[in-house]
Amino acid sequence: MERRIYEAAVEGNIISLLNLLQEDALILDRITVSCYGETPLHIASMLGHAEFVQEILGRKPELAGELDSRKSSPLHLATSKGYLDIVKKLVSVNPEMCLARDRDGKNPVHIAVIKGRVSVLKELVKVRPIAARMLMERGETILHACVRFDQLEAMKFLMEQMSDHEFVNSKDDDGNTVLHLAVADKQVEAIQFLTTINAIEVNALNKGGFTALDILKQSRRDWKDYEIGELLRSGGDICAEDIAISKHDLGSKQTTTLTSHGNNQINMSRPQGNHTKKSFEKKGDWLKEMNNVLMVIASLISTVTFQAGLNPPGGVWQETKKAQDDAPTSDPYHEVALTSDPYHEAGESIMADTSSSHYYSLSNLFFTSNTIGFVASLCIILLLVSGLPFIKRRLFTWILMVILWVAISALTLAYLFSQTFITGLNEPLIGKIYATEMILFVWMGVMGILLLSHTIRLIKKIIIYFIKLTKARRDTNGPNGDEQCHNV
Repeated sequence: MERRIYEAAVEGNIISLLNLLQEDALILDRITVSCYGETPLHIASMLGHAEFVQEILGRKPELAGELDSRKSSPLHLATSKGYLDIVKKLVSVNPEMCLARDRDGKNPVHIAVIKGRVSVLKELVKVRPIAARMLMERGETILHACVRFDQLEAMKFLMEQMSDHEFVNSKDDDGNTVLHLAVADKQVEAIQFLTTINAIEVNALNKGGFTALDILKQSRRDWKDYEIGELLRSGGDICAEDIAISKHDLGSKQTTTLTSHGNNQINMSRPQGNHTKKSFEKKGDWLKEMNNVLMVIASLISTVTFQAGLNPPGGVWQETKKAQDDAPTSDPYHEVALTSDPYHEAGESIMADTSSSHYYSLSNLFFTSNTIGFVASLCIILLLVSGLPFIKRRLFTWILMVILWVAISALTLAYLFSQTFITGLNEPLIGKIYATEMILFVWMGVMGILLLSHTIRLIKKIIIYFIKLTKARRDTNGPNGDEQCHNV
């Protein structure tokens, strides 16, 4: 008969259930005291036989509180499958089962969120709101489960029902809030929703001392990073390092005493908006990106100049050979007769052996410019890989940029001198001189603009620094400064 009642539960056959009850009125009681892992109510709730569930509950309502081998109640199973009618019947008989935990520590409300059964979730929260505040494993709240299982609609509903500050900003055992988890999983829609909630602490720190923005910087880069970063910054999120700087600035602020109508009033000065704005400057990111750019450009320049040093304009002799004719030969296209050495060694410059004396001065200029560019680029690479602590400062990065300008300028001059090698000195000079002058003028103009811009920027920073320094001294040592400090 027990086998027959389980078969009836699988089929949802109410007639078979009634026939069995007529044959043995105590069959449901025997199921309750037996060692079976599941009751017929578990099976009917899991398979969605609402009328069969109603019939059993009408005759034996205490079966709603029975647990199977995984400590799951019929309400757990019906919730997992999303059978709202069965859920309503079960909670009407035994609403306390909303608080029952299964073997994994989850109650039916947790199950509803994990499975995305929003309609069932609303019913359970209406019956027992306290069930939504019960913690899961590792100290996670139901909001953590919403993010972990990407259930945005469930999270929106829970935020509407329970938007108190403590619940919204609850942390798990690692100190992560729901915003930390959403950023780590890069759920853009969830982040967009969370950053619009006033109760959310966007700058909350986890046990590692990281904010949500820090989590984003440490994560694997992809196309979502920019959008997530903008959402976090628009919500007021900053890095942990900037939080420490802001707190230091706030603590260093001096209080001022204002006297009005003979009464002393003490106003605590608030941190100015520019401090918050400065805190958003990604100093570390800027330095890292600039150093990477400098490394790439310096490596490219060193490669080009190294190759030009080994293979100068005109090429090198490929073999060692004794000259067949030691007599000087004339060249109608050159002012000076060309001579050949009795011997030329493999690897020597061809121009050095066959060209006029004018080329020697040009070769010196070429190799000087090329060497300056090569050494300057190597200096940049060596300093960047040295690991010295001052590398992480802006001033050092600006110095490296100046060295890079020198390297690029030297490379430009080397290019111009090499063109003179290739085209020849006694070729028509008008076009060549004009082109060379144009290149030099353009290059000098670009360098002049850069130098002027950075000089103006440096002067502006110096002026702002001295203005702030003067203002800080005036605020600290203003009139009646000693009396102000005493009053404060």
